[in-house]
Amino acid sequence: MKSIIKKGNRLKGIKPFDVCLYIFFLLLALVTLYPFYYVLIMSFANAVSTAQHVPYLLPYTIDLSGYKTIFHDPAFYKSFGVSFFVTVAGVLLNMFLSVMGAYALSKKALIGRKVFLAIILFTMLFSGGLVPSYLNVKNLGLVNTVWSMIMPTAISTYYMIIMKNYFSSLPESMEEAARIDGANSFVVLVKVIIPISMPFVATFALFYAVERWNEWYNALLYISEKRYQPLQIYLREVLINLSTQLATQAQMMLGKTQKVMASTVQMACIIITMVPILCIYPFVQKHFVKGVMIADIKE
Repeated sequence: MKSIIKKGNRLKGIKPFDVCLYIFFLLLALVTLYPFYYVLIMSFANAVSTAQHVPYLLPYTIDLSGYKTIFHDPAFYKSFGVSFFVTVAGVLLNMFLSVMGAYALSKKALIGRKVFLAIILFTMLFSGGLVPSYLNVKNLGLVNTVWSMIMPTAISTYYMIIMKNYFSSLPESMEEAARIDGANSFVVLVKVIIPISMPFVATFALFYAVERWNEWYNALLYISEKRYQPLQIYLREVLINLSTQLATQAQMMLGKTQKVMASTVQMACIIITMVPILCIYPFVQKHFVKGVMIADIKE
């Protein structure tokens, strides 16, 4: 009886504005998640089910033909390997340069610290342009290599500035204690700063990983050989090629069937490209939430 009374009191304490706010955010969440849900159910659809159910709101059938088409294509595995290498090598290089640069710039004793910061901030506002960037990559011999997707974006000045602000906020007493024990700057960074900053570091590693996995712009500019094309360019070609095939169909019925099949392959390819990042996120979710909160507090 007491529990019922308590629940009634709680319900009385809920304001109409709070109810409207909950409903609004629930609708916002549904609108946000629906595109992912639609892509997922369409990747398992076929011509018959999509023709019988309009609009297609539920997974009425499970057809793996779209996934089979992708997995039987040798070009998919080559592109997947390129994206995997670019992501792993790129994140390692990004984190190494960002952490080292941020830690050095966080020290007020660094000679020319303000000059270095001014130069870094200048690059955030101005760039050389597309043509000079391409000529620079070409002169370095990086065109048609996987390194053209790694080296031009080896460091994010925005992320490095945030890391620098975080490192500057850490107590100097920890470093002083390590230096008394005979540790140099590199040992202090590796054995003191990074371990206590792991949630923060893991957050930016995730940001870099997502950017690397979704890399397509540099590949579109610098890569012309298919063996070096990443997964996102492969997805783009799948979408373009299937759309071109549909446009050349003469018979209406055949064109309709091929259109459904093409959309199934396209959705299956999108799901496949999303899965690796979705698998990584649960392992760093704890660090991600904590790292974002730390970044907000420090800023």
